[in-house]
Amino acid sequence: MADTVAVDAKRILLRYGAPITVLDDVPDEARVDFARTIARTPLAEREARLRELLTEGGYLKPSE
Repeated sequence: MADTVAVDAKRILLRYGAPITVLDDVPDEARVDFARTIARTPLAEREARLRELLTEGGYLKPSE
């Protein structure tokens, strides 16, 4: 996977509220998958959907 794709994915996830400390633990492939999912999600729902994805993946606790 190209580094630029992984960097762009991280930027997208940060833009929609992913904590940087959490993203440091997420592998590049998962970041890209999450970013693709978020890009297809309606704008108003992106932040909540991202938190769901991170929680379902075990990267974020439900209360964070």
